[in-house]
Amino acid sequence: MANITAADIAKLRAITAAGLMDCKQALTESEGDFDKAIEFLRKKGQKIASKRQDRDAKEGCVLSGVTADGKTAAIVVVNCETDFVAKNADFIAFTKSILDKALEVLPANADELKQLEINGRKIADQLTDQMGKIGEKIDLGYYEKVTSANSFAYTHMGNRLATIVGFSEKVNDAQLGKDVAMQVAAMNPVAVDQDAVPQSVIDSEIEIAKEKTVQEQIQKAVEVALKKAGINPNLVDSEDHMSSNIAKGWLTEDEAAKAREIKEQVSAEKKNNIPAAMVENIAKGRLNKFFKESTLINQEFVKDGKISVGQHIEATQKGLKVTEFKRYGLSN
Repeated sequence: MANITAADIAKLRAITAAGLMDCKQALTESEGDFDKAIEFLRKKGQKIASKRQDRDAKEGCVLSGVTADGKTAAIVVVNCETDFVAKNADFIAFTKSILDKALEVLPANADELKQLEINGRKIADQLTDQMGKIGEKIDLGYYEKVTSANSFAYTHMGNRLATIVGFSEKVNDAQLGKDVAMQVAAMNPVAVDQDAVPQSVIDSEIEIAKEKTVQEQIQKAVEVALKKAGINPNLVDSEDHMSSNIAKGWLTEDEAAKAREIKEQVSAEKKNNIPAAMVENIAKGRLNKFFKESTLINQEFVKDGKISVGQHIEATQKGLKVTEFKRYGLSN
């Protein structure tokens, strides 16, 4: 049997990032042959990976960074199964190594990033190695980049949320770039401005606004009719409430039956008599509110609610524009 020394174990661990006991076992099984030991660890990772393919890896580490020239920013997310692993210093360092490689090479997508090598091994293989080391499903869950005249990155404390933002020209005040990146993190806009909102999103918001308007008009008409009949609308707003209020003696069976009749009749009549123009106008107003609340430039600036983000940018550096942003946050 080969004499496995602490130096051998340390060397294998430096190559593979596997745990001390895993490295010792691999060297023991391979009788000190490093190539065989590396293959042993790789197969162990592959075996665990195959067993955990159906597991959910919803936790992870989210990191962002910027290239040395300040023109490209990127977000990398490595997913795992538990928060315990996500907070581990080695796991965070592993994610950082992938981010650094992404910023060095700037691959087009996550698949290309997985094929890049760190210390002579493909990232895809290292992800599998991590599964063998940690015992959880590990995957590169997200990678995106923004390239512009000047880009900024922000990673929120805890490594669960990150943003990247591109600008049309060199940003004279770095704090401005950071502030806008933090705005994206805090307020989660859907687009830079109104023109950048996808038409599918606009169509959906209009339909939601129309439906909400119709339901509100119906509800108002029903409440008026119920009050005229001497019935408190709050006592009959749902079947559960009606049953509960009857049991409490706050509502009679006859009042409940009358309320159901009024609600059905008035709802049908009102739905067919709401002016289409009124619905359209209210829906447009709600759409404009959506643009104000959900597009970056039109949002209230979180550090000064008296002005919009666009106004803050213009006041700080005239003519500067946000060209693009990306945001990724792990679900709670």
